[in-house]
Amino acid sequence: MKRTGGSVGAFVAGVTPEKRRRDAETMVTLMSEVTGREPELWGTIIGFGSCHYRYPTGTQGDSPIAGFAPRKQATTVYLLGTDSHAEQLAKLGPHETGVGCLYIEDLESVDSDVLREIIAEDYRRVLADDTEGVTFTITD
Repeated sequence: MKRTGGSVGAFVAGVTPEKRRRDAETMVTLMSEVTGREPELWGTIIGFGSCHYRYPTGTQGDSPIAGFAPRKQATTVYLLGTDSHAEQLAKLGPHETGVGCLYIEDLESVDSDVLREIIAEDYRRVLADDTEGVTFTITD
């Protein structure tokens, strides 16, 4: 994955439906506060910081340290995994999960403090390279 540049503000302004655009604006603010970094576009993903990852299998690449995507059905928050967040997810409010994704249909319906904790925990783990099996190197 690569940074594609472009204006995050213009991208967010074009997000539909309106609820998803509102959620994207909120997420940009929340993730900027949690990470202390400015948002950048990585295709249709809004990312914060960048890192190089390497799996034990040799698979490697570049990605944001933290990121989300405003999809039509839900806001997708990218995580290292969801298993380590079981207690927090139980308190979050309405959501769905995938292997490394958290799907939120309406950001106003979840506990923003819990969401902030989840994002901050993953962000700290990547910065500290405190993950099982995957090695992270911060590139900016």
